[in-house]
Amino acid sequence: MNTRPRGTFGRPRAGAEPPPLAPGLAARLAAEAALTEMAGVGRALDDFFAPGSLAPTLVGLDARDRGLARSIATVAARRLGTLRKALNARLERGWPKKSGGLEWALIVGAAQLLFMDVPDHAAVDLAIRSVKRDPRSAPFAALANAVLRGVARERDAILAASDPLDDDAPPWLAARWRRVYGEPLARAIAAAHRDEPPLDLTVKSDPQGWAERLGGVVLPTGSVRLVTHAPIVELEGYADGAWWVQDAAAALPARLLAVAPHERVADLCAAPGGKTAQLCAAGADVVAVDRSAERLKRLTENLARLGFSAETQVVDATGLDAPPFDAILLDAPCSSTGTLRRHPDVGWTKRPADVAALAALQTRLLTRAAQLLKRAGRLVYCTCSLEPEEGIEQIEALLRRDPDMRRIPIRPEELPGLEDCVTPAGDLRTFPHHLPAESARLSGLDGFFAARLARGA
Repeated sequence: MNTRPRGTFGRPRAGAEPPPLAPGLAARLAAEAALTEMAGVGRALDDFFAPGSLAPTLVGLDARDRGLARSIATVAARRLGTLRKALNARLERGWPKKSGGLEWALIVGAAQLLFMDVPDHAAVDLAIRSVKRDPRSAPFAALANAVLRGVARERDAILAASDPLDDDAPPWLAARWRRVYGEPLARAIAAAHRDEPPLDLTVKSDPQGWAERLGGVVLPTGSVRLVTHAPIVELEGYADGAWWVQDAAAALPARLLAVAPHERVADLCAAPGGKTAQLCAAGADVVAVDRSAERLKRLTENLARLGFSAETQVVDATGLDAPPFDAILLDAPCSSTGTLRRHPDVGWTKRPADVAALAALQTRLLTRAAQLLKRAGRLVYCTCSLEPEEGIEQIEALLRRDPDMRRIPIRPEELPGLEDCVTPAGDLRTFPHHLPAESARLSGLDGFFAARLARGA
């Protein structure tokens, strides 16, 4: 007979060794904690699951369980509207008050039932175990069981009734995209965000050869797109620095800058360093600027793996004091709404006020970047945002306030396969549904805006 001392609600008393968790429970508890912080304090999933994270639910988890926890949290964030709609419809009296973590336990359970390869009985059992661990939610274990079993029974109807824009796009973004882009394009954006994102590589050379080695395809833009789910560090070529992970859209701005060997180039807001690596690969003398010393440290480590080097400066780019540059790449901090397919938490952690605040910062950065150009120097400004305040409106405002700056229109032939992504004004605008392919895993791009400018003649 088990004589271990117990406390209330089945918890060990102080000083007692806690019983082992059921297989899979630790990962889902970590996923619940990540989602709770995402919704409660706006903590990004990237931050929660970062290697140095101090989140208590991650302590002791091996790499496999950490990966599972992140997968669960990501799927739940991507389909959060559908999950809440399904649960609300089965809670006849609404959510119980003072029920602790009941909501997130049910959301994680429903995510596993609807969107993950987990047997129904296992998903429900783990959810109930989680509910019973919290003294506030434990009294509602029978309710949780009934609700989740109802979700499992009616899976097909739930999925059929789920709408990408009305349910899974954060309401504030759905309203914005309808207003800015119209109903059909807003729906295409939202539908693309439901799919698992692609894995793209920028290679130093021989894209076709690396695509064959790694079981991928070469995109018209030159990036290599993979279908593997293997850990990045285990793929051939990683340790040798033959390539780096970079979304195909994110690889375009550095290419548009078209730097020449030994040109002096600034990469402002440079971390984590994908664009810096592209500039180094082209032979430029690069100054990588970022306000975060820790992020610049990671950039330097990434460059070292690739066999590149760059001068680094830890400074807010708005206050950068340096001799004029031949060319500048400004990948400005933004709301990141073009990356919801890859980072679905963005829509739930950002608000309209964040867009306004970031747009004000972008204005200051863009003004300073233009001031740091040599005569005839080139500037590419880009953001991974779908919001016009962070893209085209920034460029139009700069051209109004600085008459010495002019646009260098991007030509459609510069972007094979993405000719439709060049705007009438000559800027780049990609959407998540661009670059379609036979399978969702091989389709799509991050939403990006980029404009190319020059000073004077």
